[in-house]
Amino acid sequence: MIELEAAREGTGQSLARAAAIMARLRGPGGCPWDREQTFDTIKRHTLEETYEVFDAIERRDWQDLKDELGDLLLQVLFYAQMADDEGYFNLKDVAESLTAKLVRRHPHVFSDVDAATPDAVLHNWEQIKNEEKKKKAKGDSLLDEVPRSMPAPLEATKLGSKAAKVGFDWPDASGLFAKMDEELAELMVEVEAKHSENVEAEFGDLMFTAMNLARHLKVDPESALRRSTAKFRARFAAMEREAGGAEILRQLAPEELEEMWANAKSAEKTV
Repeated sequence: MIELEAAREGTGQSLARAAAIMARLRGPGGCPWDREQTFDTIKRHTLEETYEVFDAIERRDWQDLKDELGDLLLQVLFYAQMADDEGYFNLKDVAESLTAKLVRRHPHVFSDVDAATPDAVLHNWEQIKNEEKKKKAKGDSLLDEVPRSMPAPLEATKLGSKAAKVGFDWPDASGLFAKMDEELAELMVEVEAKHSENVEAEFGDLMFTAMNLARHLKVDPESALRRSTAKFRARFAAMEREAGGAEILRQLAPEELEEMWANAKSAEKTV
């Protein structure tokens, strides 16, 4: 217990020092760049830092993950300091809000509610979360709970999940496979007609259906796509090595490129 309290004290001191540095950067005589930032200008950096955290985790680079988590924490410190500057709230309020939420949503740990399995914990979590949202009453629609500012794939997944709670969903994945075929056929019609605006709309419908299919298959679309992009990177790099560089690739015929791609793909299976 003494060691735990010492660890808490050390963490608190480090966090307080980081917060003090942020206050200094935003204060009079601080950093000109930091002082001119707003909630809107910082948003894109928050998204970038989040993806860099994902990347470090996928690479299992724990030293880099430590650094990237620090960068992500910087975003929290930045928002909290800007809010403090405006008189909205401060970092202490953020921490207390989180602490209260953790205790409130874990009654099986901090109270006498029974939840012996992960599924039971999630069930309780959702019930408590729903009660909290009822009190907030932000919008007239259930879907208003999903922010429009989310990355589109995540927004699509969340919208599908929300609609499913009132029974508006496919019974299983089989209907979604058929829907994918239907959306693809509609896209092809618009492509052949060269209706660019309709092509974008139909492609969006195809993507939305794919996100719902991922949800039914219990696949995280973000992780799945990142896995595919990593695979593409590796195969393309193998093609560059085989050819002797990207410049030489530019000089090759499509058939030669396709053969090199097949070689790179086959090499993966033999590793």
